[in-house]
Amino acid sequence: MSRGRSDAVLSNSFVDLMTSLAVIFILLLCASLNNAQEERRTTRNSVLAEMQKALHQFVSGGIEVKTDPNDPLGLLVLVPEDLLAFRLDHADISPAGDAFLRAFIPKLSAVVCSPRFAHEVNSIIVEGHTDSSGTDRHNWDLSQKRSMSVVRASLNVLDDGGMRVEKAAFLQLLSATGRGSAELVRDVSGEENTVMSRRVIFKLRFRSIEQIPVVETIRTVRGEHGTKAAE
Repeated sequence: MSRGRSDAVLSNSFVDLMTSLAVIFILLLCASLNNAQEERRTTRNSVLAEMQKALHQFVSGGIEVKTDPNDPLGLLVLVPEDLLAFRLDHADISPAGDAFLRAFIPKLSAVVCSPRFAHEVNSIIVEGHTDSSGTDRHNWDLSQKRSMSVVRASLNVLDDGGMRVEKAAFLQLLSATGRGSAELVRDVSGEENTVMSRRVIFKLRFRSIEQIPVVETIRTVRGEHGTKAAE
């Protein structure tokens, strides 16, 4: 075999080896990303279970805790407007609504701000909704003001209860927005359910793979799933 032919064979073998290694690396990367995505969903489902347990006493009043059908990393806590006792066309929370938040917010924050989940939640959005009565502009403005009222009252509850750690965490994560009548609740016949449309939603979103620090991603790839407390 000539030297040139020998070099060509070696070169081709090297290329084949590198190609094989690249394919193996890509397959391992895909598997690791899938594992990380599954870990995100597992975390969300764990929080869901803990939240349903913590808020069990509020279920009879209409509170609903569920996964977000539009976001695989989202969790929804739906609060009927009557629990917050808003007066017609007003955004201020009544004494009855304040009493509800004083019972509700500490239990919500106890789960979200627990050592087990505190670093998993990326944002908490308080979202206000109205029914279709009134103009779009009016409904949007009213829902925005009501969501801000809920945010302020929630922080006051944590402050008054001496829950400084929880308040600090909420300040980092909490925001308010109004959706007006943009997302009405409808019954099976397609008719608007005005009572259920008037609601406030706490939207929790968990960190995506891109938001996980590099060191955690490496641990996920290696299969090292130590708890936060152990780090």
